[in-house]
Amino acid sequence: MAVARSSRNEAAGPRTGAEIREAFLAFYEQRGHRRMPSASLVPEDPTVLLTIAGMLPFKPIFLGQQQRPAPCATSSQKCIRTNDIENVGRTARHHTFFEMLGNFSFGDYFKQQAIEWAWELSTVVYGLDPKNLVVSVFREDDEAEQIWRDVVGVNPKRIIRMDEADNFWASGPTGPCGPCSEIYYDFKPELGDEGIDLEDDDRFIEFYNLVFMQSNRDAEGTLTPLANRNIDTGMGLERMAQILQKVPNNYETDLIFPLIEAAADLAGVDYHQLDDKGKTSLKVIGDHSRAVTQLISDGVTASNLGRGYILRRLLRRVVRHGRLLGIDKPFLKAMGEAAIALMQAVHPQLLERKQVILAELQREEARFLETLERGEKLLADVLAAQPKQISGVQAFELYDTYGFPLELTQEIAEEHGLAVDLAGFELAMEQQRQRAKAAAVSIDLTLQEAIDQVASGIDGTDFRGYEQLEQSSSVQAVVVNGDPAQQAVAGDVVQVVLDTTPFYGEGGGQVGDRGTLAGEGHDGDGLIVSVESVSRNRSVFVHSGRVERGTLAVGDVVQGRVDRTCRRRAQANHTATHLLQSALKQVVDPGIGQAGSLVNFDRLRFDFHCPRAVSSEELERIEVLINSWIADAHELQVQEMAIDKAKAAGAVAMFGEKYADVVRVVDVPGVSMELCGGTHVANTAEIGLFKIVSESGVAAGIRRIEAVAGPAVLAYLNERDVVVKQLGERFKAQPGEIVDRVSALQDELKTTSKALQAVQAELAVAKSTALASKAIAVGDFQLLVERLDGVDGSGLQGAAQNLSDQLGEGAAVVIGGLPDPADQGKVILVAAFGKAVIANGQQAGKFIGGIAKRCGGGGGGRPNLAQAGGRDGAALDGALDAARQELGATLQSDVRG
Repeated sequence: MAVARSSRNEAAGPRTGAEIREAFLAFYEQRGHRRMPSASLVPEDPTVLLTIAGMLPFKPIFLGQQQRPAPCATSSQKCIRTNDIENVGRTARHHTFFEMLGNFSFGDYFKQQAIEWAWELSTVVYGLDPKNLVVSVFREDDEAEQIWRDVVGVNPKRIIRMDEADNFWASGPTGPCGPCSEIYYDFKPELGDEGIDLEDDDRFIEFYNLVFMQSNRDAEGTLTPLANRNIDTGMGLERMAQILQKVPNNYETDLIFPLIEAAADLAGVDYHQLDDKGKTSLKVIGDHSRAVTQLISDGVTASNLGRGYILRRLLRRVVRHGRLLGIDKPFLKAMGEAAIALMQAVHPQLLERKQVILAELQREEARFLETLERGEKLLADVLAAQPKQISGVQAFELYDTYGFPLELTQEIAEEHGLAVDLAGFELAMEQQRQRAKAAAVSIDLTLQEAIDQVASGIDGTDFRGYEQLEQSSSVQAVVVNGDPAQQAVAGDVVQVVLDTTPFYGEGGGQVGDRGTLAGEGHDGDGLIVSVESVSRNRSVFVHSGRVERGTLAVGDVVQGRVDRTCRRRAQANHTATHLLQSALKQVVDPGIGQAGSLVNFDRLRFDFHCPRAVSSEELERIEVLINSWIADAHELQVQEMAIDKAKAAGAVAMFGEKYADVVRVVDVPGVSMELCGGTHVANTAEIGLFKIVSESGVAAGIRRIEAVAGPAVLAYLNERDVVVKQLGERFKAQPGEIVDRVSALQDELKTTSKALQAVQAELAVAKSTALASKAIAVGDFQLLVERLDGVDGSGLQGAAQNLSDQLGEGAAVVIGGLPDPADQGKVILVAAFGKAVIANGQQAGKFIGGIAKRCGGGGGGRPNLAQAGGRDGAALDGALDAARQELGATLQSDVRG
C-alpha cells in the first residue's frame, strides 16, 4: 500500500509547472512507459477539429486500427477546447488551451496497477496529504472500490460511487468502453467525511481521471469483456499546479500568470487592484494567448471556417478584452512574444516558428482593428436604443459587414443584459449556408465503409514500387460497385487490394499511380483491369479502376504494371517540389515552411507560409536557381534512418505531419534534404526544365506557387505560343510588340472614356437645368424630386449638386434614374441637401438609403450629398413618390415647428 509523505516532505516536492510535468513523465518512464512527444493540436482524426483530449492521438491504437508503439506510454499532450469558452476567466479552472498528463496501457497492466501508481504519484511524488483526497468510482465497479479501500487504504467514506454520466467512458454508441475512477482534491477537509458532494466546485477539484477500458458494447447494448484491456488516464497540469502552488485558481499559477502580468503591464494596471470584470479580461488574454500561439505554431491560420474560425474567434476576443482594459494600440505581437518565451522550453517548435506566429498575430489584429471600431460604434448605437434584444438582422450585419463573430455580439449583449435573436441570425445566414453546401465535396460513405471493412481484415500491403514498376501479386480483396465481393466481371467498377504492389498509393501530396492488372482470367480470354488511381486506407493500398476484360476473383495472381510515363512525370514534379522549397528558402526567407502540396502528372502545386507576395524578380531568381540545379545533374541519395538522426542531419519535415520512428530521407546533395515517402527521379537532369505558372495567396499568410516540370513544360509553352501568335495576328504586331500595342490601346480607351464621361456629365447638368423650374416651395425650403434616365452615377451626382446650388441653402433635391433604360436591374438614386435642410436635422445619406430599400438596394453618403443603388427599376417611380411625400411632410413639419 502506498504511504503519503508528511507535510514537511510535501514542501520539498515538485512545485513549478515544469517540475510537475517532468515528475509525472519521469515517474511513469521509470516504470516501463515510453515517453511520447505531444501530438499536434491539428489531429489526424477527421471527426474532430482539434485535439481535445490526451488520449486522442492513441485512439486508433485503442480501437485496434494501429499497432501500439510500446506496451505502455506516457505523454504531456497539448489540448484545445472551446465548447465552454464563455466560462474562461470567470471560473477558477476553465481554459481553452491546457496540457493533459497521461499514462496509457495498451493491453499491458490494468486496474490495480493503475490505481496503485496513481495514488503513489499523488501522495509520494507530489506529496498530497491523503486527508485532502477523495476518490470516485462507477456505481457498479466493485473491483475498483475494493482496490481503493483494501489495497490502497482509502477511507471508505471518501470513496464515492457515481453514475454513468460521470464515471463511465465510451468511444461511441458501440465499441470499447469501461468505468472510470477519479481522484479529487479537497480544499476543506475540516468539513468532514459525511455527505460529500463532489459537485461542490468551491471545495473539490478533480485532478486525475483513470479510465478502465474493459468491455465492448454491441448494438443491443450488451457488454462483453475485451481480450486486451487498456488503461487511459488524464491529469490536468494546470489543476495540479493550482493545488501544489496553493493559489486560488489555475490562472495564478506560473503556467499562465506571467502572461496576465504582461497584459497588465501593457494596460498599465495592477491585476490585484482590479475588480472582477478587469481580472476576467486579463485572464481571458492570458489563457487565449497560449491557445492562439500554439494553434498558429501547429499550422492553423485565421479564417471563417473550421479550426481557422476558432483561431480567429480567440484572437478577436483577446483584442476586445484588451480594449476593455484600455489598451488602445496593437498588442498581440507582444503577447505572442511573451507566450513563446513562457512555453518554448517544453515546446521548442514555438521558437522555430516564432516569425510565422508573430506575423499571423499582427496580420489578424490589423485586419480586425480595421473594422472593430466601426462595428463597436454600430453596436453601441443599437444598445443606446435600449432594445429588448439584438435582432438577428443586426447581429448578421455586424458579422457580415464588420467581421464581428456572433459569439462576440452575444458576449457584449450579455454584458448589457440582452439576448441575441439567434433564429433571425440563422435565417440571414441561410443563403451563405446553401452556397457552402453546393460547394462541398460529396463523399460516397457506402463505398468508404466497404473499403474500411475489407481493409480492417488485412495486415497491410507490401509496397515494392521504389525498386520496380512490375510485380506479380495475389488479390486479397475486391469491392464491386461499393460492396465487398468474391469476384468481378468485365464492366464492373472495382477497388482491389493486393498483398504486394508496385503502385504508389496517394500520399504526401503525390497522386497515386495509374496502370493495369493483367492475368490469365477464368474464361480463357485473359484478364485486364485498368487502374485509374491508388489510395491508402492506413497501410492497405486500394487500387481503383474498371475490369476491362475477363473475370477477377479473390485469390487470383495478377501482374501489376505501372504506367511508366505517368510515373516519370510524377517523379519529375515531386523532385521539382523539393527544389522549389529549397529555392524559396534561399531567395525569399529561410523560415518558409510548407503548408501543403499537390504533385500531379501534369503539374505541381506548393503552398507555403509567407506573409507577403513573392515578387516577380524573386520568382525569376527562383526559376533560374532551380533550372541550374537541374542542369548540374545531382544524383539523389535515398536512405532510411531513425527520425532523430534524420532531423539532426538537417532533413526538413513537413510541420504537423506524423512520422514513424524510421523515416525515408530524400537527399539532393548540397541542395535539399527532406523526409519523404514519395517517388523521385534518380538524377535532377531527368527533370529537364522547370517553369513557374503562377503565384497567389490562398489564405491569410499562405501563398501558393503552381508550376510545371519535365515534359509538361513543353505542353505549357506550346499553349502560350499559340496565344501569342493569335494576339500577333489580331493586333498586326510581332511578339515583342504586343505589350506596347495593348498599352497604347488601353491609353486610348482611357482617354476616350474620360471624354465620354465629361460629355455625359455636361449633358446631365444641361438636362437638370430644365428641372429646376419644377421645384416646390415648402416654406423657406425648395423641394425637387424627379426622374432622370440615361445618366450614370457621377452624372446624377453632378446634376443634383448643380440643382442644389441653383435652389440655394434650402434645397432638398432627390433624383433617380436608370443608367441604361433597357436594363431594369440597375437603379441609381442621389440626394443633395442644402445647409438649411441639414441644419433642420435632415441628412442626405440617411434619407436616400431608406428610399433605396424600396428598389431592393441601399447606400448612403455625406449629409449634403449621397448616392444609393437598387435592383428593381419597376419600383423606381413608387420610390420617388415616397421620397417626395416623406421629405415634403418632414419639411412642412419643420416649417410649422
